[in-house]
Amino acid sequence: MEPAMQCTGDAFYGCSRTSSSSNYLNPIQSAALRTAKSFSFKYGRVEVRAKLPRGDWIWPAIWLLPRWAEYGQWPMSGEIDIMESRGNAPGYAYHGSDYFGSTLHWGPYYPQDPFQKTRVEYQLPPGKKISFFFFFFFFFFFFFFFFFF
Repeated sequence: MEPAMQCTGDAFYGCSRTSSSSNYLNPIQSAALRTAKSFSFKYGRVEVRAKLPRGDWIWPAIWLLPRWAEYGQWPMSGEIDIMESRGNAPGYAYHGSDYFGSTLHWGPYYPQDPFQKTRVEYQLPPGKKISFFFFFFFFFFFFFFFFFF
């Protein structure tokens, strides 16, 4: 089973989503680059240089998903969110403006995905811009501290 190409679970944010007055779906479809059938790696590093978009409903992200669901449906086989960002206007309620973070997803199934233990978030002060050097320093410091202390 290739999780990046097929549904791996019907939990929240899984295979299908339904909107309601308190859980609405954004009105846009964004691009995705999937390399599950053409590229994978076991060891190495990922280096990204990107200019992130700004604006409401935009959620740029760089994720690493397993090529094969060796341990079962998401999140059992893991997911590494290298970077997720929000470029929303300052009044946007969820994570607000200029938010970014990194997360490891893991665990037996969605309700028991203890990602809060392996997550780091940051929000820039008004008027500041982030450099990827700062972001990756922040990211690797967090994960080094988590795994070695």
